[in-house]
Amino acid sequence: MTAPALRFLADEGCDFAIVRALREAGFDVVAVCEIMPRSNDRDVINLSCTENRVLLTEDKDFGWLVFVSHVDSAGMILIRFPTNARSTLPSSVVWLAEKHAAELQNAFVVLEPNQVRFSRSSLFEEK
Repeated sequence: MTAPALRFLADEGCDFAIVRALREAGFDVVAVCEIMPRSNDRDVINLSCTENRVLLTEDKDFGWLVFVSHVDSAGMILIRFPTNARSTLPSSVVWLAEKHAAELQNAFVVLEPNQVRFSRSSLFEEK
């Protein structure tokens, strides 16, 4: 399988099962916990933007920084899965990456069980 061009950055709070599943599916995924543990949110977003990686996070603070505060971003997937749906989380993220790869770059996406919401910011579109 040829690795997709879409690249990801998983923040420290992101379930590592997502990182493993995306890597197994052939995606380029960098995990913050492996390269710069205990980084602040802005450094993580800056790395995401600099390396043109879609940020994977379960932390609503990133959503606030990117979507509400309009901090530059290469795109972000905010994952909102309750405890009773965690078993489907890795496969749901892989499905999203495979099915919507062309739409994820520069988008703000909220992924919930059985639901995906896409938003675009004019700041994302300028890149």
